[in-house]
Amino acid sequence: MRILAISQKVFIELLRDKRTLLLLFAVPIFIMWLMNAAFSASTETDVTIAVVGVSENITKSLDDVQHITARDFQSQDSAQDALEKEKVDAILSFKDENHYQVTYANTDPSKTNITRQVINSTLKQVQVQELIDSLKKAQQANVQAQVQPNGGQIVQVTEDTRSREDNSQSKIKLTENYIYGDKNTTFFTKMTPVLMGFFVFFFVFLISGMALLKERTTGTLDRLLATPVKRSDIVFGYMMAYSLVAALQTIVIVLSTIWLLNLEVLGNIGDVIIVNIIFALVALSFGLLLSTLAKSEFQMMQFIPLVVTPQIFFSGIIPLDAMADWVQSLGKLLPLYYAGHALSKIILNGTSLLKLGFDISILLIFLLVLTILNIVGLKRYRKV
Repeated sequence: MRILAISQKVFIELLRDKRTLLLLFAVPIFIMWLMNAAFSASTETDVTIAVVGVSENITKSLDDVQHITARDFQSQDSAQDALEKEKVDAILSFKDENHYQVTYANTDPSKTNITRQVINSTLKQVQVQELIDSLKKAQQANVQAQVQPNGGQIVQVTEDTRSREDNSQSKIKLTENYIYGDKNTTFFTKMTPVLMGFFVFFFVFLISGMALLKERTTGTLDRLLATPVKRSDIVFGYMMAYSLVAALQTIVIVLSTIWLLNLEVLGNIGDVIIVNIIFALVALSFGLLLSTLAKSEFQMMQFIPLVVTPQIFFSGIIPLDAMADWVQSLGKLLPLYYAGHALSKIILNGTSLLKLGFDISILLIFLLVLTILNIVGLKRYRKV
């Protein structure tokens, strides 16, 4: 009977907590819906190849392949500039007789693999077609020569035919260069900068949210609010204290990720740390805000998947360009999208922090808005 009484008490308290009930049933449905939106994306990958000095047959053959676009450039410098600006994914250039050079951006190894397969198959296909055309022309020339009274003409044409066959059958040489990494670079490398930002967000968000919630449930925050101290002072005080811990934790995550995963960083490691620290402050203010909304540790734990899961699905870990337009717009509402983009540009492309002003500005706007919401949110706990 005592067990039943205790169970009845707990059940009644749960029923009275409408927010907890809503989170219990609404959050799983929301997450499953997000998973459906993320994993129902198109798996086709579009690749753009710059061609320099390549024959028209090769250019047309590349362009005829589904999801492949070949763009003709007049010079290697203009093609290289397009590659650095991510307008193309690779450059195919003609060097000399049967010798070609391909330069991959390699920031997306899946595109590199597709490009390699398409270029190799296209060059072989064009070579075979040119051999067939050469043989047809040679046969026509032989037929015309045989009707001539001069037999020496036949010998001369036959020698020309053999020369064409030898040139056509010579093996194509393809030299491969990589802007980032090498041929062993995997798709996980592309994910690593975003995952780095995600772990910074997750750990800082978790620590800041649970710590402030503990202060609230133990009454420490209520006693502090009973003093004449301003709400903004409380928020800035908490953020200053936790930001030191968050900064140290962020540096540990960044350096351990680079060292343990043997991550090649084309840009400045200091820039990587700065972006992550700014993002950690966003996560800190986010965690503080949700801790003011949660009534208990149980509710705070329910908020975690609600906040964290969208960051995973729509931050760039799963390519957004393969999803619907509205899904791409949803991803741009999340702070990890901008942090992940900035980190990817620094690590994979070697971009300077000074050229990432848009991403940094958006993160700072997130920080400002969340800080204001924290100050406003504390108003509900101040007893007048």
